[in-house]
Amino acid sequence: MKEQIAKIKESATSEIESSKTLQELNDVRVKYLGKKGELTAVLKGMKDLSADERPVMGALVNQVRDELESKIKENEEVLKEQALNEKLEKEKIDITLPSVKIKRGSKHPINRVIEEIEDIFVSMGYDVVGGPELETDEYCFERLNLPKGHPARDMQDSFYVDPEHLLRTQTSAVQARVMMENEEKGPIRVICPGKTYRRDDDATHSHQFGQVEGLLIDKNISLADLKGTLEVFVKKMLGENSKLRFRPSYFPFTEPSYEVDVSCFKCQRKRM
Repeated sequence: MKEQIAKIKESATSEIESSKTLQELNDVRVKYLGKKGELTAVLKGMKDLSADERPVMGALVNQVRDELESKIKENEEVLKEQALNEKLEKEKIDITLPSVKIKRGSKHPINRVIEEIEDIFVSMGYDVVGGPELETDEYCFERLNLPKGHPARDMQDSFYVDPEHLLRTQTSAVQARVMMENEEKGPIRVICPGKTYRRDDDATHSHQFGQVEGLLIDKNISLADLKGTLEVFVKKMLGENSKLRFRPSYFPFTEPSYEVDVSCFKCQRKRM
C-alpha cells in the first residue's frame, strides 16, 4: 500500500504542476482528492488492514493529502494571477485615443430666466433665499394672516399631505421664515424664487408653477422704492424702453393692493 500511495503522490504532483488552467487544476483535485478520488479510495480500503497497519497507513495518507492540497493551493494562486493579468491585458484601454464626442444638454429655459432674475436682484443688494416645498399650514397660511376659513384659502386649492402639511401654494412661506429668523430685527432685503403647487382644474394652468417674491423691510421705505425697484428690474429684463404702471386692485390677502402692467417689448406700448 505504501508503494500505491507513493505512486499516487508522484502522479498527482506531476499533474498539478503541469496544469495550465484553473479547470485543469480542479480536474486533478477531483481525480485524486474527490469523493471517488484515488487517494480517497485508498482510505476506504484500509478496513482490510490489520489493527497495527491502519494508524500508520492513515497517517501517511493524510500527510500526502495535506501535501497535495498545499501544492494545489499554490498553483491555484499562480493560475488566478495569470488569468487576471490576461483579462486586464485584453480589457486594456488606450487613453491616448481621442474620446467620443459627448452630447451635452443645456439649462432649461425656466432655470435660465430664474438665474437672470436672481442676478438682477443680487446686483441691487438683495439676498436669494429658499425654503421647503413641503410646508406647514402655519407658515404657508397662518403666519401670513390667513387663518383657517380665510377667503384667500379658497383661491388656492391646495395639495394637503396631512392636516398640518401641504405642498406650498406660494413662496410667501419663505418670507415668513425669513422674518421669524431675523432675531436681530435688522433690515431685510430678499427675493424668494421657487416652485409652488395648486390644484387648478383650469386647462390653461399647471398644478406646478414658479414664483419669485421679494421682501424689503427697512426704515423710510415707501411705495416709491417698490416702483423704482420694479422699473430697474423690467428695464434689465425686457429692455431699456420698457415702461410700467401701477393699477389699484383687490386681493383678500393684501391691503392695499396693486397690479403692475408692463409694456410689450415687441409692440412698444401700442396695446398698453
